[in-house]
Amino acid sequence: MEKVVWKIGLVAHDAMKQDLIEFVLWNSERLKGHKFLCTGTTGRLIKEALAEKHPDEEWDITILKSGPLGGDQQMGSRIVEGEVDYLFFFTDSMTLQPHDTDVKALTRLAGVENIIFCCNRSTADHIISSPLFEDPTYTRIKKDYSFYTNRLKEKEIVTQAVEKTVAKKTK
Repeated sequence: MEKVVWKIGLVAHDAMKQDLIEFVLWNSERLKGHKFLCTGTTGRLIKEALAEKHPDEEWDITILKSGPLGGDQQMGSRIVEGEVDYLFFFTDSMTLQPHDTDVKALTRLAGVENIIFCCNRSTADHIISSPLFEDPTYTRIKKDYSFYTNRLKEKEIVTQAVEKTVAKKTK
C-alpha cells in the first residue's frame, strides 16, 4: 500500500509548546514523510527538536509568522486553500490570549473545511493512532456551501445600488 502524505498544521500557545514538541518527538517515526506547516516560534522549536532527534532526516517544514503576528491568519488561509489536512493546535485554556479572535477564526475555519482538528494531547494521541492516519484512501467529506455563496445571486442588489447612485448624482 502506498504511503499517504498528509499536510499537517502545528500550532501551540506558549504554555503548550513543550507538550506539542513532545507529541511530535514521541510520534516522529509515524510523522516521517509528511509535510508540516507551523506558526513561527512553534515551528522553529519543532524543527530544532526533530533535527536533534533525527540528525540525518530531512523534514518538510514551512514556518509561518508567529501566531499573534499574523501566523494564525496565514494558517487559516492555508486551511481554506486546502493546504492543511490535520491541525494540531494545542491551546492553553488557562491563559487569556491577546489574539483570541484569531484563535477563534482558525478554529471556525477548521470546522468549516472539516479538517481533522485537535486542541490537546489526548485527542492528538487518538487521532495519530487511528488506522485512518495511514489510510491513503481516506478523504474527508467537504460540505457544499453553495447555498451560502449563491445566496444573493437572484437579488437585484447591484442593479439597485447602481440605480440609486446614478439617481443621487443626477440630482
